[in-house]
Amino acid sequence: MRKVVVGSPVQLLLLACSFALAAYAGVRLFADDWFGVAVWLVGAALLHDLVLLPVYAVADRVVVRGLGAVRRREWVMYVRVPAALSGLLLLVWFPLISGMVDRRYRSATGLSPDGFLGRWLLITAVLFGGSALLLAVRVRRATKVRPPADH
Repeated sequence: MRKVVVGSPVQLLLLACSFALAAYAGVRLFADDWFGVAVWLVGAALLHDLVLLPVYAVADRVVVRGLGAVRRREWVMYVRVPAALSGLLLLVWFPLISGMVDRRYRSATGLSPDGFLGRWLLITAVLFGGSALLLAVRVRRATKVRPPADH
């Protein structure tokens, strides 16, 4: 028989608390409209697996081939990270970015929904610009450290 490693008492307490919090959130979530929530979860899983996953897998392949898969493989992460963060922000804020819920947002918060598209585009530009700057600094540093080639 193998010995089962269970962790420290603090880890077990934190794990139990996280399960309790998740159970509480699940009960509260399903209390109002359990069928709507279940349909939304299944629909989101199907949308991700059947539509979004192939789209961003193809986009990643295009980026890898465009940057040169063999020589510049490490450069791919400088495109993947800002694209993933920008995509996540778009996914979370899509109703406000697209303007689909302007009236509802204004009535619920009393704030103007204008500017979400501009802010998302600005954040995306900053993410890609910062990533390009970091890549340029690392490439420059790598070329300075490299000894000159003897001919």
